[in-house]
Amino acid sequence: MGMDVYGQAPTSTKGEYFRSNIWYWHPLWDYCLEQFPELAGKVIHGHTNDGDGLDAGDSVTLAQLITEQLRNGLAASYASEYYAQLAELERPTCDLCHGTGIRSDAIGVEHGMTARVLDPEQAIVYGRTVGWCNGCNGEGKRDAWETNYHFDLEVLAEFAGFLFDCGGFSIC
Repeated sequence: MGMDVYGQAPTSTKGEYFRSNIWYWHPLWDYCLEQFPELAGKVIHGHTNDGDGLDAGDSVTLAQLITEQLRNGLAASYASEYYAQLAELERPTCDLCHGTGIRSDAIGVEHGMTARVLDPEQAIVYGRTVGWCNGCNGEGKRDAWETNYHFDLEVLAEFAGFLFDCGGFSIC
């Protein structure tokens, strides 16, 4: 799933359309809400495809604010803090192998995961030579779900370029 953002009165092809999958859009919009709440807060449904958006003037203002933070390093600092917070999240027990590192349900058995021979490096780390899980790579723990969401400065810069030329936008 993705967020399709359409320019209302684009002045260039760059302002016609911006697309981001949900894994990048949600952190991007959260950034806008956190950094520029008075402006981004005007968009009530920024995390949905309900057609909400900003008018031309507010779009340009948001573009200018984002561009300034990209220039002065505040956006990069935000990205560093974002990823530091993700790194601190607790890694939950894998729900496919229930923390054993070996997927032994019907799918695991059918695909030979219970009998899979581990690489020597994995065997040393996991303390066994056989058994694997495709959910956690045999570790028994998974990364927190939130780590699937990415804050990317290039995507942010692309969004700012879109905002400059979109003439207002709608998230569809």
